[in-house]
Amino acid sequence: MENKISIKKLIAFAFILFAVYIMLFPMANQPVAFSYSAAVILITLTCWSASLFPPFLTGLIFFALTITLQLIEPNLLFAGFGSTAVWLIIAGFIIGSAISSSGLDKRLAAIIAPHLTISYPRLIAGLVVSAILLGFIMPSSIGRAVVLIPIGMALAEKVGFTGGSNGRRGIATALAIACNMPSFAVLPANIPNMILAGSSENLFNVHFGYMEYLLLHFPVLGLVKSLALIWLVLKLFPATINASENSAQSEQQNTEFDHKLQLKVLIILSITLLFWVTDSLHGINAAWVGLVAAILLLMPKFGVLEAKKFNSSIDFGTVIFVSAALGLGTLVNVSGVGETMGEAFIHLLPESVESTFLSFMSLSLISTVTGLVTTTPGVPTVLTPMAADFAQATGFSVPAVLMTQVIGFSTVIFPYQVAPLIIAMQLAKESLASLLKITLPLALITLIILMPLDYLWWHLLGWIN
Repeated sequence: MENKISIKKLIAFAFILFAVYIMLFPMANQPVAFSYSAAVILITLTCWSASLFPPFLTGLIFFALTITLQLIEPNLLFAGFGSTAVWLIIAGFIIGSAISSSGLDKRLAAIIAPHLTISYPRLIAGLVVSAILLGFIMPSSIGRAVVLIPIGMALAEKVGFTGGSNGRRGIATALAIACNMPSFAVLPANIPNMILAGSSENLFNVHFGYMEYLLLHFPVLGLVKSLALIWLVLKLFPATINASENSAQSEQQNTEFDHKLQLKVLIILSITLLFWVTDSLHGINAAWVGLVAAILLLMPKFGVLEAKKFNSSIDFGTVIFVSAALGLGTLVNVSGVGETMGEAFIHLLPESVESTFLSFMSLSLISTVTGLVTTTPGVPTVLTPMAADFAQATGFSVPAVLMTQVIGFSTVIFPYQVAPLIIAMQLAKESLASLLKITLPLALITLIILMPLDYLWWHLLGWIN
């Protein structure tokens, strides 16, 4: 284990040295700011992927380097702090804390338990299916995590899974991923989907219908990938449920909490869910709905949480990390690094337009690799303007090229690429290392099995000629 850790740090150190070299000896054919930006991006991504520092500390280093070197304007760099994503995170932490402190999570877990806690495989599969179904009605992956993670952790406690145990880590990772990845196959369910849809319409007048998008992506990226997730969790985090221990605890946990308090949280949560589900009707962003709910839960006399619990409810390190990830995406676009990447990717495509399988795999991998640099929401921002060039090089239609982005940005290798995964693990109070143990093999399965399977499915539907 020590050798593995030292090799990882050695590779990370080599990348950082290369970044320093780029800063000391800028590229001759690019402005100095471009080289500095590329170096800062490389340092940040290396520290995040190798876990050299806590994610928030790497975020602070990124902010310090970028602002000191004057690479982009402060209002662009720190715009993430004012983004809806960050405010949804803050609201999510408060709502999650209210669900836990009131005991509502344990109450709901007690209702669900008889159906799911018969066995560990049934528990994992049931939670994954619940997260997938919630993705069809709730447009926010963070919102889904806020609702389901406390219930999942209460179920873990109910069946005797302690913190850090295989069973608890299995539940946490299964829910964190299931609240996010399968929903990339449902058009309005995740932010990158909507960025892709919006930019496709603005740049190419290409409109993706709900059912068209669902039929193309959900069978493989939603269903088959979720089956792979369940299999990986059961293999990598094996556990068994003790039926006698489960039944012995069944009556004990609900008596410790105020049922009126639980009812109040349930009413506020239900109204919040209603507004989240109907956002297409009223047009109020999920973040502002969550913010109002958080205010009500913190309100003196009326609310559930004491004001002094505000600081303890929110993981401000996560807020800094997410804001830094958003700032990184901005730097990639503003500095020209993203555009340069897109131009370089064209040369990686097969020379013959008849090599449809190689073209499909190349486009999918380009999107995947881009997500390592820009984080997932940045993929459509960087690659969509290049769609016409990619279409000409591959012989694919522009809509088909655009749709390959979904395969790529739904293939997550490192947790830092997708902020909701980080949030979910923070809510579960389990380590990101547990999540990485699933995302790496799941990405490998996607590359070796799911992408070729997707190619056959696209061929069957007529998207590839």
